[in-house]
Amino acid sequence: MNNHTIIRLENIDFVYSECTTLFNNVSCDLMEGGFYVVRGPSGSGKSTLLRLLNRLENPSRGEIYFQDRSFSSIPVHELRRQILYIQQTPVVTDGSVKDNLLLPFSFKNNKNLALPDDDQLKKMLDDFSLDQVSLEKQARNLSVGQQQRLCLIRGLLLSPSMILFDEPTSALDDESSRIVELMAETLCHEKGKTIIMVSHREFVPRLVKPIIIDVREGGVCILP
Repeated sequence: MNNHTIIRLENIDFVYSECTTLFNNVSCDLMEGGFYVVRGPSGSGKSTLLRLLNRLENPSRGEIYFQDRSFSSIPVHELRRQILYIQQTPVVTDGSVKDNLLLPFSFKNNKNLALPDDDQLKKMLDDFSLDQVSLEKQARNLSVGQQQRLCLIRGLLLSPSMILFDEPTSALDDESSRIVELMAETLCHEKGKTIIMVSHREFVPRLVKPIIIDVREGGVCILP
């Protein structure tokens, strides 16, 4: 982790309704290359925090900055290319593994990006313990754990700076969960990616020292 701020939250409020305030006047900095684990009681706003960081939600008040640029000044497609959001349940489409990996490159806003070749795609599969999965295999025939890794690879092909994991292991068995968690650590430790992870499991670090983001009672606190 370096000393550069990648995300800054300034005076953030998030109100679901007149009776439900999740965040009240939250300000904090997240550092580039950090590995953050989000903790807090059920309903405290852990997933909402990640959705705010990907502009799937907008704050009721305040501003969020990415690399010193206001979220409101960054086109949404550009922001989401830089800040990858991995959902609890993997989303794959009909078609082959290759079709799914190349799906983002078919979108209008990504047309100018260089298309990875088969060798690059196979190497990515190998790197994420999917060496037995062929590019021609139907994506829907993969296990849930394999699909989750496929979705991560698909996003990584766009070279994001930051990855948000929203309980990525909630539907996985213990072995698949450990693989996904180790992949997240490796991306931080070896690639310098900023990782923010919400997990229902007790996270046992192997490569990095996690920083805890504690979410509760309308606030967000980064623990030393």
